[in-house]
Amino acid sequence: MEKSYSIAIDGPSASGKSTVAKIIANKLNFIYVDTGAMYRAFTYAVLKAGLDPKDEKASESLIGKIEISFNEKNHITLDGVDISKEVRSNEVADNVSYIASYKNIRLFLVDSQRKIASNKNVVMDGRDIGTYVLSNADLKIYQIASAEERANRRYKENIEKGIKSSYEDCLDNVNKRDYIDSHRSFCPLHPADDSIEINTTHMTIDEVVNEILKIAKERGIY
Repeated sequence: MEKSYSIAIDGPSASGKSTVAKIIANKLNFIYVDTGAMYRAFTYAVLKAGLDPKDEKASESLIGKIEISFNEKNHITLDGVDISKEVRSNEVADNVSYIASYKNIRLFLVDSQRKIASNKNVVMDGRDIGTYVLSNADLKIYQIASAEERANRRYKENIEKGIKSSYEDCLDNVNKRDYIDSHRSFCPLHPADDSIEINTTHMTIDEVVNEILKIAKERGIY
């Protein structure tokens, strides 16, 4: 069986992981697995069901009752319905870190992510891909940027997508998520020991992509 390769890109909220991961996957003809969207989809399902995302037991009651996947356009779906716009709402953004901190929900989604990567070439981004989900990834990147720059990026992204937002709200959300993500008891956000850190604060998307592709080539991934 031909070897499959995996690239893990971790980092805090709005550090540009997804944008970069999508481009790299496209250039290498790898599958892009948006793990953050999967947690957002579960959060949306919790809210849609009228449950409290801060209530771990109530949130976990949906495990096994919902199906989270990706359609042919690589858009996130909940029970077959495209919810790619809904998962970007401020309400979902404000609650997704609670959902992502619950061990049983993480195990439920991690199992799906590992199955995808078991026999396919993948680029996967998230908070704990290199440290936990794909701990044997062929390349691990830890992508960071200042909180102010990340808030500015998220604000511009929301405006472009027609989502009502303000820079102040985005900055508050970024800081709040950083704290929750790095302090959760199960798989907190931190760089893997063998990851390569890239600070994207003053870098263009193309510069980040080219840097990662250069490292991937040196590793014999393509």
